Amino acid sequence: MLSTTHRVFFQPAQRLEQLPDAAVALTVTSPPYPMIEMWDESFGQQNPAIRAALAAGDGQRAFEEMHGELERVWDEVARVTLPGGFVCINIGDATRTLNGTFQLFSNHARIVNYFLKKGFVNLPNILWRKPTNAPNKFMGSGMLPAGAYVTLEHEYILIFRKGGKRIFKTETEKRNRQESAFFWEERNQWFSDVWEFRGTGQKLALGAGRERSGAFPFELPYRLINMYSVKGDLVLDPFVGTGTTTLAAMTTGRNSVGYELDEALQTLIRQTLHQADCRALNSIVRQRLDAHRRFLETRPTGGKHTNSSYGFPVMTSQETTLRLEVLLEIVPEGNGVQVFYETEFPSRPVELASVEVVELAS
Repeated sequence: MLSTTHRVFFQPAQRLEQLPDAAVALTVTSPPYPMIEMWDESFGQQNPAIRAALAAGDGQRAFEEMHGELERVWDEVARVTLPGGFVCINIGDATRTLNGTFQLFSNHARIVNYFLKKGFVNLPNILWRKPTNAPNKFMGSGMLPAGAYVTLEHEYILIFRKGGKRIFKTETEKRNRQESAFFWEERNQWFSDVWEFRGTGQKLALGAGRERSGAFPFELPYRLINMYSVKGDLVLDPFVGTGTTTLAAMTTGRNSVGYELDEALQTLIRQTLHQADCRALNSIVRQRLDAHRRFLETRPTGGKHTNSSYGFPVMTSQETTLRLEVLLEIVPEGNGVQVFYETEFPSRPVELASVEVVELAS
């Protein structure tokens, strides 16, 4: 029986002491954004020089010091990433007025430069466009020229690989990679360089609504985990927040480890993991299967190949052994949970829970 383990450590991520070198296949994370005011106190607690720079109105020095703190984490991420492994970072640029001057602080460019210097390869990045309903989106002088500013309506998902392509050598590794495939139509959507969906509230824990209006929706790590790892891999989130990356890893049959500095989130994270419900997470699996069936209805001739697990047509031979894991049981274990999956995919439809699940992008 397939099982995965998911652990969360409540400590700074500057030392991932529980992880050996080259143990992580994929990192998916969204760190605190330098020069966004809501994160000033968190950065300032880690480095008093940041507080001093902000108090003096020295934005560039504060920007560099904040990224210096993040780079202590990136150093560890680089160490634990296996050759051919990926690092995916969701980050937004910041705008801020200091000493009367409004300017952009390019967080994404700063992080790209760091990873290039560490020997990582920067692959095509993704723009996550977050729609807004705000009626007045302009900044600055409104309709008068030479004083208005472009609004930021997107964030970046930076994609880095450690060295060359990952090699799958044994027949077992190759078979596992084939079973971890995604659908042809998913590939066309997921590997677009522009994603557009909202950071909406989520309920993925049955009986204990896990709601947040934050900017890291389940769909984001769920896609990335499917795109850049295989079943059984270890996924890391050094800024795990409320545990969204962990839930996505559980749903996809990957192992995970997360780190969180904010003690105020400990209770929420434990509740998220311990009260996560198999039926709620399996509904994500069912959504993907149903979406594929709807896709087939748009193609009168269907696909040229047949998937061996489900018996429905697929577009390519690479999809014939694709199999989505079905969660059977989630067992609390120490500082995390262990997840058990169905030994064989059931012939009956996946059970659906009568709960709200994350809205997948159309």
